[in-house]
Amino acid sequence: MDVTLHLAQDPEADELLGRSPLAALVGMLLDQQVPMEWAFKGPSTIAQRLGADDLDAHEIAAQDPEAFAALLSEKPAVHRYPGSMAKRIQQLCQYLVEHYDGDASAVWEGVGTGQELLKRLAELPGFGKQKAQIFLALLGKQLGVRPTGWREAAGAYGEPKSFRSVADITGPESLAKVRAHKQEMKAAAKAAKASGR
Repeated sequence: MDVTLHLAQDPEADELLGRSPLAALVGMLLDQQVPMEWAFKGPSTIAQRLGADDLDAHEIAAQDPEAFAALLSEKPAVHRYPGSMAKRIQQLCQYLVEHYDGDASAVWEGVGTGQELLKRLAELPGFGKQKAQIFLALLGKQLGVRPTGWREAAGAYGEPKSFRSVADITGPESLAKVRAHKQEMKAAAKAAKASGR
């Protein structure tokens, strides 16, 4: 992996996401209940606070949970819920150490089909089906990981130029399109709820 992503809208943070499989996974994990840029800047902030230029699953898995939560809570906090997200990041890293010897890229390297990759992603702590599909679409659209049937496995997120998720963000213009799509979806859900459907 060595591409430039534009998810954090911050050159240093985006550079890390493009070269570090673990940083990309952690950013995706953090991408909930906070603005996307804040979530995807998190891995870079964590690496800096650990005094490293990348994240290491073995190191994070072995951290004292209270100390790691404090690291994420330092101002500016890495997430709106730094304590619970610290726990989730450690669970993810412990899972990677246990199942993939700490190598995040081993989750997708050599996988034969999109369905198999979706299954592997959905098994990661903190990754439900939707998050797994979005990350699968990101891998296929921007990181060159394209096992047979990856678009189908990613569902609507795999559609070309769908602008539904982080998988389609390549700069400010596409970010605005994804934001507009999310606002439309929220408005539709609110309208459906109001009409009692």
